[in-house]
Amino acid sequence: MKWPSLPNSNPAGCSRESMQPEETVTRFGLIRHAETVWNRERRVQGQMDSPLTIEGEQQAERWGRALRSITWNRILASDTGRAMATAAIINAQLNLPIESDIRLRELDWGRWTTRTVARIRAEDLDAVAAQEAAGWEFRPPGGESRRQQLERSRQALIDAAGRWPGDCILVVTHEGVIKGLAQHLCGRSYTAADSVCLRPYHLHWLTTAGGHVALAALNSRALD
Repeated sequence: MKWPSLPNSNPAGCSRESMQPEETVTRFGLIRHAETVWNRERRVQGQMDSPLTIEGEQQAERWGRALRSITWNRILASDTGRAMATAAIINAQLNLPIESDIRLRELDWGRWTTRTVARIRAEDLDAVAAQEAAGWEFRPPGGESRRQQLERSRQALIDAAGRWPGDCILVVTHEGVIKGLAQHLCGRSYTAADSVCLRPYHLHWLTTAGGHVALAALNSRALD
């Protein structure tokens, strides 16, 4: 298997692999879906969807070509339309089995879904400030908390490792999922002053063994 070298790619204080020799390690390469219409409009999508832009489709095509240099066993994607569309375009280059998992969806943003970021701040400034200070308990009105999203997405990876032990799996998901996992594995409070830096449209590596998830590398490779 072609496995990238990962020296010095992990932020200080983040959880590294600590596996026993007999444990089977499953590797996950996580990426965010390609650009959508609502991304460009800075509109909150949450668990709703908008289509990929033309540039987003081209972006996914380039990712497919770039990811051929790694030996993957399968693709696991969020079941949202934008993640599945991205995975399908990438898979035109990789030709892998694809499965979806509802637990890899973006945060449920409740009544803020479909609104632009500017509108949310204009209409609910006090609520936004309170939620931004809440860290892991951030919860949009009528939505779910960051902690709830973390638990479901983390369990999705653990279950995938149980189904496909030892595989190298490309995960096409959402920024909120990746950020939540990274914040948790780095022991961060998930506030603006204590936040992991995720570069846009990069590949990130996690590993799972023995029911434990570890961070192997953040911002490992630019995909665009």
